[in-house]
Amino acid sequence: MSKIEARLAESGLTLPPAVKPPPGVVLPFRFVRVFGNRALISGHSPQAADGVVAGPFGKVGRELTVEQGYAAAKLTALSMLGSLQRELGDLDRVKRWVRLFGMVNSAPGFDNQPAVINGCSDLILQLWGDEAGAHARSAVGMAELPFGIPVEIEGEVEISAG
Repeated sequence: MSKIEARLAESGLTLPPAVKPPPGVVLPFRFVRVFGNRALISGHSPQAADGVVAGPFGKVGRELTVEQGYAAAKLTALSMLGSLQRELGDLDRVKRWVRLFGMVNSAPGFDNQPAVINGCSDLILQLWGDEAGAHARSAVGMAELPFGIPVEIEGEVEISAG
């Protein structure tokens, strides 16, 4: 078991399987694109244990609280890690996190997007530590996100040879 997988298990966390899009939705892109020593991670949503897009759905600051948004961002991080593991074969190949771009489905006037995306950042830092887990980040509000998801997050990591 890799170090990162062991840390996930110690925290009682599991990675979801590949995403199962809603009926009729086609996703004609790769969730992780590797080139050289970098892996770009496409925008991910929260996932349930069976791979479907997880709720609750809606706008943070209206239907959802900051705490619910934070939990959704943590589930989104697990979704991203699942995609990375499938592509790389081993999460220990992630040498360091480079950046995250977090989008929050925000109600008008909601301006606490950073607290929501901390759900993802906090998990990355917990698993990789303060040095390898450190990342540049944006956390922005969006008028709408696909399927009414509360957050979508994309990222970039530096990887070791496979």
